[in-house]
Amino acid sequence: MAYITPFVNRIERLGTLDRIARPAAAAVQRLVRPRQVRNVLSGTLLGHPAHPALSQIPIGAWSMATLLDTIGGERSAPAAGLLNAVGVAAALPAAASGLNDWSDSQEEAAPRRVGVVHAAANSTALGFYTASLVARLQGRRSRATLLGCTGFGVMLAGVYLGGHIAFTNAYNVNHTATENRPQDWTPVLSDAHLSEGALRKVPAGDTHVLLTRTQGQVLALSSTCSHMGGPLQEGRIEDGCVVCPWHGSSFSLATGNVFRGPASAPQPAYETRVRAGQIEVRARC
Repeated sequence: MAYITPFVNRIERLGTLDRIARPAAAAVQRLVRPRQVRNVLSGTLLGHPAHPALSQIPIGAWSMATLLDTIGGERSAPAAGLLNAVGVAAALPAAASGLNDWSDSQEEAAPRRVGVVHAAANSTALGFYTASLVARLQGRRSRATLLGCTGFGVMLAGVYLGGHIAFTNAYNVNHTATENRPQDWTPVLSDAHLSEGALRKVPAGDTHVLLTRTQGQVLALSSTCSHMGGPLQEGRIEDGCVVCPWHGSSFSLATGNVFRGPASAPQPAYETRVRAGQIEVRARC
């Protein structure tokens, strides 16, 4: 499918899409501001982005509906109709989670612009499958099959663009997954150089950690936000959490667990100790 790449690259350079993307993203950001809404749509409670999982339901249901329509014969009509309806219903939460994820892309032109076309393709596919469902209810199976097959083609285009965003643009992947965290105690900073409430980024072997001192206790997390790679040392401390300056993900300083999305993966946490005036860290098992 390499011949599709130049077409997708043109989408990434199409600045006119920003006229749609920027106001739409701002509106979505206002809607998902409540913490519980953000956590549910981001997949924070799952420990995994929600959109990839939710999107598999309409993709699978519509694909099987189209397959049954084309080769299943009359006996498969009820099953095809049921699958069509399941896909239509499941498309709505999948779209909501996808909009939530996409609304954080405003600093990155490529996923922002491709995301607009991805959403347009999926919305068009939803329209075709909804029309197909209506045709089924009217007893017009040939028309329903034609609409479903058209929707299937459009859906495949949307799926391809979604994969491009995730795997080519590496958007909304865990940015701490490949860190080489020290397994042995590693000195990182003089104890005297860490003041109460400060956020310090320091090297620890082949990676970097975020250090802070809270009520005299030294705490350490990965300094790179798991959500989109934001610099946590430039964030702020709030209610025992560090808040990422880029998209507002909030992580417990004590455990690394996500308090508020859009992050879904927790921050890697470190054990700490002070020996001979040096703060030492090692990855938690």
